[in-house]
Amino acid sequence: MSPRHVLLALLVAAIWGFNFVVLKAGLDEFPPILFSALRFLAAAVPAIFFVGRPSVPWRWIIAVGLVLGVAKFSFLFIGLDAGMPAGLSSLVLQSQVIFTAVFAAVVLRERPKPVQIAGIGLAVAGIGLIAWDYGMSSPLLGFLLVVAAAACWGVSNVLMRYARPADTLRFMVWVSAVAVLPLFLLAFLTEDLSALGGLDWTGVGAIGYVAWISTLLGFGVWGFLLRRYESSVVAPFSLLVPVFGMFSAWAFLGEDLTVLRTAAGGVVLLGLAIPQLAGRRAARAEARREPLVPAGR
Repeated sequence: MSPRHVLLALLVAAIWGFNFVVLKAGLDEFPPILFSALRFLAAAVPAIFFVGRPSVPWRWIIAVGLVLGVAKFSFLFIGLDAGMPAGLSSLVLQSQVIFTAVFAAVVLRERPKPVQIAGIGLAVAGIGLIAWDYGMSSPLLGFLLVVAAAACWGVSNVLMRYARPADTLRFMVWVSAVAVLPLFLLAFLTEDLSALGGLDWTGVGAIGYVAWISTLLGFGVWGFLLRRYESSVVAPFSLLVPVFGMFSAWAFLGEDLTVLRTAAGGVVLLGLAIPQLAGRRAARAEARREPLVPAGR
């Protein structure tokens, strides 16, 4: 990657990491499902009138909208509202890599390689340590809800493998639009909507950041990088999201990082990084082995 594009990848990781701090601020202003509904409304309108519909069958747009937009973010927002720390949430949510590999093996018949199994096992061990440490001092409900959000993310990743959207930004705008009505209906049935009457600049800022900066700008730049480079080159930068997330939560929210949680976080990141690094090394080795084809053949 060129230095400019490396900086773009780092910017996206920082935006997505800091997003968890903003989510905490937004949840101080709104109940979780209502906040999620407002986020997707802001992400979809007015962008949906300018980007055009993606060249993807409606069934995949609706499926990803329900699984990713409604289920995943409802679990995540409710988990954060239940007391799950922002920094740890940014880390635990990366267990979506584990769920994606498992679901892909079951549904897509993709057999994981030994190095992937080893990496997943290491990441599971790290998340188990976090669960144990977190459970010693706090209820596990928030943690389990964030794990459920990661599982939904894994399902949506498999659905997106089927959908194969050519334009990630356009696809996310329409996925956001699908999520709006179900989320508002859930909020109407289960939450107090009086927060809409007391909307202030903190709430507006939180919605704006999560919808326009994290969703539209973040996915737009990420999709641009994926179109320019192989996924094995771009994907490892997502491992920096929990690094930025945990540092931001410590710096802005004063969240405590115990030695065990920090060490376990390192174990999780190592487990997630091993398959990525091994995949890049194998791809380079394969490229070196390919014979040169004489011109004209």
